[in-house]
Amino acid sequence: MNDEAVETPGKGALYIVATPIGNLADMSRRAVEVLGAVDRIAAEDTRRTGRLLQHYAIQTPMLALHEHNERELAAHLVEQMQQGLTLALVSDAGTPLISDPGYNLVRLARAAGVQVVPVPGPSALIAALSVAGLPTDRFVFEGFLPSRQMARKARLETLRPESRTLVFYEASHRILDCLKDMLVAFGVERQAVLARELTKQFETVRAGSLQELLRWVDDDPNQQKGEFVVLVEGEPAAEAHAVDAEAERILTVLLDELPINTAAKLAARITGLNKRALYERALQIKTPAS
Repeated sequence: MNDEAVETPGKGALYIVATPIGNLADMSRRAVEVLGAVDRIAAEDTRRTGRLLQHYAIQTPMLALHEHNERELAAHLVEQMQQGLTLALVSDAGTPLISDPGYNLVRLARAAGVQVVPVPGPSALIAALSVAGLPTDRFVFEGFLPSRQMARKARLETLRPESRTLVFYEASHRILDCLKDMLVAFGVERQAVLARELTKQFETVRAGSLQELLRWVDDDPNQQKGEFVVLVEGEPAAEAHAVDAEAERILTVLLDELPINTAAKLAARITGLNKRALYERALQIKTPAS
């Protein structure tokens, strides 16, 4: 299809349509054409999508498809598409399935031989990466961290040695707790970027160490509002496998009393070094060369 072609959905197709994350001007011409041409639009929130459709004078009927009813409705929708229905899937904002519902519908549609067509566009994940100034050649998208602190801390601990840029979504009511836990897991000097309300009136992109960002958000209640993308620099490669003399001394003492895995975990907490590197060094200590 060339740049000037008008989208004419084929029968029995599922269109995954990206919509603006804030600024309505980011809606693509193709997205408008598809939403106006399909038989139905499956929307995460019909009221929110309704305002978008009204803005673009789109009158296509909608149905609600969200995390609470997707499994129940997906099979029925796939059957309808097999009979010729054209359906567009949209989320509240951005690209569907990126921390949003839709996986079960897409999986079943593909398994049933229904054509699934991407209509690309805005994504908070990609928008944040593009302006963060952190390495983007390799990154890890973790979506939303667990809401409970113990589970959140455990997840962050497993990500501590990750050398790729880490990307998270976070809600306004958890942003302070999230940054505090990241500070503990990754250290006060780890560089990060906070992207808030992207493409909206109060868009803010702030870079600094985790300690600096935590202090800044804590001091300004306005920076605790809205939708957040948090990007964290990966662990520097030079430090990822370094075990200095003091860390080895601590590790050796712990190994006298504890199993290797426990000793490495405690040594990592005490020294702030990479648990995997400490574990590997512990194995070497406990298994001397013959």
